[in-house]
Amino acid sequence: MKIGLVVMLANDREHNRTRPYATIRAIAHQAETDGFDSIWLADHLLYRYSGEPTRGIWECWTMLSALAEATQRVEIGTLVLCNSFRHPAILAKMATTADEVSGGRLILGVGAGWNEPEYQAFGLPFDHRVDRFAEALQILKPLLQDGHVEFAGQYYHARDCEILPRGPRKAGPPLLVGSEGPRMLKLTAQYADLWNTGYMGQPETMAEPLAKIAAACREIGRDPATLGITALIGLWFPDLQAKQPWFFDHPLTGTVQEIAVAMRGYAELGVQHIMFQCEPYTLEARKLLTEALQLYRDMEQH
Repeated sequence: MKIGLVVMLANDREHNRTRPYATIRAIAHQAETDGFDSIWLADHLLYRYSGEPTRGIWECWTMLSALAEATQRVEIGTLVLCNSFRHPAILAKMATTADEVSGGRLILGVGAGWNEPEYQAFGLPFDHRVDRFAEALQILKPLLQDGHVEFAGQYYHARDCEILPRGPRKAGPPLLVGSEGPRMLKLTAQYADLWNTGYMGQPETMAEPLAKIAAACREIGRDPATLGITALIGLWFPDLQAKQPWFFDHPLTGTVQEIAVAMRGYAELGVQHIMFQCEPYTLEARKLLTEALQLYRDMEQH
């Protein structure tokens, strides 16, 4: 099982201070040195909640491209790109190019999006997000896999579109879809190479999501074993941050040993790739996660 780290691009939550690129790059380098298999970037344009100041974030794809050059071994993924931010044919072109820059290390994660204030602020359509996503996948998948598509839909068109040159992998970078609802799960089963769900905690929190994605695969006649399973885990260290993060419903907590055991539990469920978002997002928290990663690897060797 592969293990990844979410690398934060947003301003820190407590003080809304900007994270400089030098800091982001250093964290990515350290993750690579520490033995993580992947690094993951979120795709947002801003965070805006009622009664709170706007919180900033760097643009995902520019940072991903920079980190593709700045690293050598780790896979680089998006968790996940908001579909409406980029035309799917152009995204396929961007992904093929980034895969070339990284030497075939890109995992292209996509989703329908959810954070309405950023759509409003940047003049992007928020309506019919799943309808738009369904059309986007019909452009993205063939362009990544075959390099050509002919498509005319209600929201997107791609006429005799070709991706040239093709990039380092014949079938293109793997397509990961983040999804939860019934229709999104069905689209995942139809088009995705990998499926992601989050925020997960202990391995048993995967039971219901796994049953739902397996049912979606069976509904369209796909063997569930052909879809790679990935999980975003919300990792909270109460000793370092007293207040539980509001966006973690059932966070993973515990000692280094308990976190390593949880990793093993995910592997035993057949999950292919897990990625951790640490709270607090501090050096001390990341060091504890690294210790758990190394302990898990030791456990797997014995």
